This record gives sequence, structure tokens and C-alpha cells, in this order.
Amino acid sequence: MTPAFTPEQAILELGPRFYAEVEPASFPDAILRWRNQRWAERVGLGGLSGEEWTGHFARFEPLSGSLPRPLALAYHGHQFQSYNPQIGDGRGFLYAQLRDGDGRLLDLGTKGSGQTPWSRGGDGRLTLKGGVREVLAAQMLEAQGVYTSKPFSMIETGEELFRHDEPSPARSCVLVRLSHSHVRFGTFQRLAYLGEHDAIADLVAYCIRHFYPQAEGADLAASASNLFREIAAATARLAASWMAAGFVHGVLNTDNMVVTGESFDYGPWRFLPHSDPAFTAAYFDHTGLYAFGRQPAAAAWNLSQLGGALAPVTEEAALQETLNGYAAIYRDAFRRRTMSALGLACSSDEGADLDFMQTLYGWMTASEAPWAQVFFDWFGGAISEARALRSPLADLYRDTAFADVRAGLAAREPERPERLEHAYFREARPASLVIEEVEAAWAPIAESDDWSGFHRLTERIEQARQALA
Repeated sequence: MTPAFTPEQAILELGPRFYAEVEPASFPDAILRWRNQRWAERVGLGGLSGEEWTGHFARFEPLSGSLPRPLALAYHGHQFQSYNPQIGDGRGFLYAQLRDGDGRLLDLGTKGSGQTPWSRGGDGRLTLKGGVREVLAAQMLEAQGVYTSKPFSMIETGEELFRHDEPSPARSCVLVRLSHSHVRFGTFQRLAYLGEHDAIADLVAYCIRHFYPQAEGADLAASASNLFREIAAATARLAASWMAAGFVHGVLNTDNMVVTGESFDYGPWRFLPHSDPAFTAAYFDHTGLYAFGRQPAAAAWNLSQLGGALAPVTEEAALQETLNGYAAIYRDAFRRRTMSALGLACSSDEGADLDFMQTLYGWMTASEAPWAQVFFDWFGGAISEARALRSPLADLYRDTAFADVRAGLAAREPERPERLEHAYFREARPASLVIEEVEAAWAPIAESDDWSGFHRLTERIEQARQALA
């Protein structure tokens, strides 16, 4: 550990009714498959040796000065809009807390670390394929500027798992992610369900103290209302960033949304092959509740449930006012995220930008042009026209149906056009994570423990992150 490591124990302020102390699973093996050295260095853990790394992130030996014992966190939640009071951390726990160089409180949380009081008969494990998919999703989202948890460590554990949705026996792993918060919407819902209004007050104070100090009010009612307004704005920005990235989370339950507006917990996710509002990621989402085009509304519905949990300690009129303002915040955020994804500056005319976006996305849906390729080809707008006309999609761009999109691109100024000098933009195709590419990276791992495809994919994603800056 370096002097940059700043351990924390902030969660202990809340007391044991918010969590349960648990023991990590004992694994037969510990093979390091992924180490996020860039983020490890940022939080002062980059100097850990290989043995120390596996000691902390496979055996979960405490980090000095941080939490002495792992804590499985308690929460409820709506799952596909049906309330479930039986959930909580069922295969993960909060392992450690620390602060980064900006003073932000960060959590190191696990997935696949063993059984807890909320495992409900499950084995508390994670398949290796599930870990690989989570690393890839989070890395790609970070590259695109989405506020996401960071995959910190992935260690293969040598166990055989049996799953109905994967070929079995499946290989196992334990994943550690670096997150800004694990306080979920469902954390508040559980307290409201139990009638523990004093605990809601404690949790409001905790969130303000560590995440939103600007939300401090004259009394509890004002603080809770202010906090809800901050969470709603962060959630609107998150939904907008998913939409501009062409990302489908797949399981937008209230226990999968945190108060800091950070994207996390990637299960049946997908990146769009092409624009399709009805595209779903989860095979079990039979009604399309969490389809791509319904994600902003799903996030708003989840906010309404959080507002209901806060209602016992604040004014309902203030909560409703915040919910009424969600659409405007989302609309502005979506405009900014779309322009950012295109490498363009927002114009002074919001309406003109929104009209252009409607034209762009309408053309993308009608043409079924590959989502990632379009944004890659036209990054920077008109200054990339020559590059776009060498693209695999050049014929689509020459078609008259594209004329209005071309005109809209030409009417906008590039933002930081020097980014186009990066070698990434000299390639014919962008970094992409459509399902076929994910499966192509996984297949040689499953067949012959060949990780070369996975490493090529992560290296390409890192190149994109550096280029997009």
C-alpha cells in the first residue's frame, strides 16, 4: 500500500441493523484473471504483490484500517415491479471502504464471495463467464464516459458450479468492484417497510454527509427532500448515459439502483447491435419491461418508489415536484450525452439539438446501421466525413435517406477535435461489445483456457477510453 491509500469505516456509523457480519467462502484455488492496475494505483493499492492481492481479494484478509469484517448489506426492492422483502446481499458483501485522492468515499464490494443470511438457498457463487461479462461491460461503459462501478479484481476460484442458464459444470470466480456507494433505493425501502423511520433519518444523514453535503437542510424534512432531488438528477443523468451509449442494463430493479447514480451489477446486459427501442437484454423479461427504450421510464418508476420510502420523513408535495422535474433533467442530459458521444458541442438552441437527435435516431432505427459504427464514423461531425466515407457503412451514408443527418452533423461544431488524431480513429471499426464479440472472446477461455481474445478486447476498449478521453 502507498500513502495514497486512505482507509475508511464510514458504514459502521449506521450500526448493525443495516448489515450482517459474514464470513467469506473458502476457495480451493485463487488464479488472478483481472487486476485493474490503473484504479488500484489511484486508490493506493497498486503496489500490492500478487500474493498480497490474492490474500485481500480472494481470502478477504482485512485491509489495514478499513472494515475488520465483511458486511452483507440489508435491503429490499421491487423486482420487475413486484416488491420482495426477502432479498439483500445474497452472494456478496461490503469488503472495505476507502477514499480516493478527491476525498470521495468508495466501497470495495464483492460478487461471488459466498453465502450470507440473504442467500435464500443459493450457493453465493459467481460463474467465471459472469465475471468476464461484468469486467467487459464496466470497462466499455467507463470508456464511453458512463458513471459506472469499476471491476477491480477477478480471481478464478477452482470450484464447479451448476447453473440452468449456462453449460454446467461452470467455472467459478470471485469479483471485486470499486463503487461510489452501495446504498440502494431498496435500502430505504426496507426501512419504510419495517416502519423504522428513525433509521431512515440516519440513512438520510449518512448519504448527505458522504455523498451530497450540498443537500443539508434546516431539518430532516428539508434534508430528505433535498437529498431526493440530488438522487433524481443523478438517476436521470445515468439513464441518459445508458441511452446514448446504446446500453441495455437488463434488470433495472430498485435494488440495482444506488443513490449516487452509478451504474453497477451487470448480469444479462447487452449493447445494441442497432437502434431498436424494443430490444431486451434479459431472456426472462417476457414483457419487455426493461427494454432499451423503456429504461428512462423504468428509472423514473424506481425513483417514485424511493420517494414513497422517504415520504414518512418529508413532504410529499416536495417529492412529487422533484419527480415532475425528472423528464426535463433527463432530456437535457440525453442531449448532452448524445452530442458528447458524437464528439460535438451542444448548440445554443436546445430545440434544434433535439430535432437533430430525433432525425439521427430515427434514421438509425430505420436503417438498422450498427450503433457503435455510426458514432465512431461521425465522431467530430463533418470533419470526419472523409473517414466515414471509407467506413463499411459508406453506402448508407451516400444514400439520400441520410441527407438530413449529414446536414445536422455539418451544422454543429466539433468538441476537442484533436482527439481524432489518436490511432484509435485510424482503424476501420470501433471497439464494440455486441453479444457475438463477447461470446467470441469467451469461447476459447471455455474450450482451452485461452485468454488472448479477452485481452485483445480489453486492450481495444482501453484504447477507446484513451481516445475518447
